[in-house]
Amino acid sequence: MDAILKRAGELKQALVDFVLEAEGELAEALESYTAAQSGQKRFDISQRDLLIDTFLTEGKVGDKTPLDLFLDYAELSQSDRQLLNYWRHSFIGLFAVIQSLPDGFVVMNWLTAKHYTVKPTGTQSLAEMRLKTGEIILTRIAPISDQAWIFSSSYVPMGNLGKPKLAVAIGNFKQAHKESLYSDAPQLLEEAWQSVEQYHREFVEFFGSDQVTLSGYQFSKKLAELQEQITQRRLAAAGIDTSKSLTEIAEEAGVEPAEIEAAAAEAGVDSKLVSQVFSNKGANKMVMPKVELPAELKKAEQVTIITHPRWGQMFLPTYSQFKAMLEAEDWQSIKGAEKLVRQYLEDPAINAYIWHQLAGEYPVQLEKVLQTFLQRPSFNLLDLDQLLQEFRKALEPELPEVASVPLHLHNLFQEALGEVSKPKSKAKGKRKATTGFQRS
Repeated sequence: MDAILKRAGELKQALVDFVLEAEGELAEALESYTAAQSGQKRFDISQRDLLIDTFLTEGKVGDKTPLDLFLDYAELSQSDRQLLNYWRHSFIGLFAVIQSLPDGFVVMNWLTAKHYTVKPTGTQSLAEMRLKTGEIILTRIAPISDQAWIFSSSYVPMGNLGKPKLAVAIGNFKQAHKESLYSDAPQLLEEAWQSVEQYHREFVEFFGSDQVTLSGYQFSKKLAELQEQITQRRLAAAGIDTSKSLTEIAEEAGVEPAEIEAAAAEAGVDSKLVSQVFSNKGANKMVMPKVELPAELKKAEQVTIITHPRWGQMFLPTYSQFKAMLEAEDWQSIKGAEKLVRQYLEDPAINAYIWHQLAGEYPVQLEKVLQTFLQRPSFNLLDLDQLLQEFRKALEPELPEVASVPLHLHNLFQEALGEVSKPKSKAKGKRKATTGFQRS
């Protein structure tokens, strides 16, 4: 094993040198990738190393990765090629250090609750890593066999986090690495996507349409009704008789009623739903997040909700205004029109699907608005996707907030919310809760 670890370190350094010393297309691809990933953020050395390491297997030069190019270029033994090919399965994660070993660490990927025994390569020093049990780190790990893993890059230390800060860290990871949420558990990712499709079907069945406009107050009531209906259906599908009392459910689950009540109060969910969790102890159980209007929209005069089986659920308080602007003879005569167009271009919540919906309904008007606003008289709506990318909008859907999450994450976010919601002394002030994956 020591020989393999040493060789892994040597190959890793050779691969990094190959990329950093490259010219032409590879150099341009690295520059574009780092610019797109870092944006305006300033990265320290560990974060920069992590970014470069990600580029090695996820960056693209034409239809090849830098790892592919290195395999084509270098003279390598069969064992070296086998080792390098294992690295195609490397992934970035937010890990908790579970145990220190004489030659490495046992870590847990917080996104999937999977454990890994990870060792430093021959170019890394175990003593210099100074990791302690309970610490949270952001890093990439890579396999060197079917069972063994190495630290593929430097790590970003986050310390020993309490539940609220850990929930925030997971939420930040989700935003920065949406493509890596369940890298090592594709079945969880598939279940999450299926939950988005299922929620879309239930929304359309309940409201009669995939696009609904109501007041914030009315929507809040309707979404609560929808949530209750979905809960009742899923409990029935799980074989739980919702007509039974809490005591009867507790007896069937093999727990005390008080345990169900306490868990329900702490988690902020219906006690019957908690009993379902007790009755079905599958390791990969996914839990539907609480779906409700964002707080700032609950008192809005008008909100449009659009749902899609892949893009999820979108809350748009100005959608009717935007459409009215497009329907006007002179869109610039509408008060606040330019500000609204800018918002729709710059706001990440206004995604590519919404723009394509508007383009399909108002192709001529939208093209004229963009020509004037952008001061590009030759702009053609056929170039809409290029424009959306210019404003950093993804053209393909990313896993939306409405997706179900693994049970352990659901529990973490609810416990974190419970902690920050406890009364604080005036000296400490109040802190706003952040729940990461869920709207609560």
